[in-house]
Amino acid sequence: MFNRILVPVDLAHIDRLNKAITAATDLAKFYRIPIIFAGVTADQPTAVAHTPTEYVDKLRDFGKAQSEAHGLDIDTAAYASHDPAVDLATTLIEAAQDTGADLIIMASHVPGFADHIFTSNAGAVAVHATVSVFVVR
Repeated sequence: MFNRILVPVDLAHIDRLNKAITAATDLAKFYRIPIIFAGVTADQPTAVAHTPTEYVDKLRDFGKAQSEAHGLDIDTAAYASHDPAVDLATTLIEAAQDTGADLIIMASHVPGFADHIFTSNAGAVAVHATVSVFVVR
């Protein structure tokens, strides 16, 4: 049914990704398919990494640890952006195309009042992606 899963990863909020990672790893085991953890970082220093190169290393280490923990083939793909807050949904959709992912599984937050006015990143990806999107709260 699916060939490759893309899981957007925010290294600053790893604690909020458990459900999405569990959903992705369970499906990957069921379909025997690989997972790609995709992360988007700023060109400038952030709390997670001082440079995009350092971010690539941290994302790769996280992916390796998850791969070993779940016994799965998990790869990583890092993308640098001038403004991740603005470019996130577009960058994640491009990441799915770049990696050949046909399913995106991403974490979301509990919607609040602002979400009735502004779309969430997960909502924007779900609306604009050409592949299936599974949003996990």
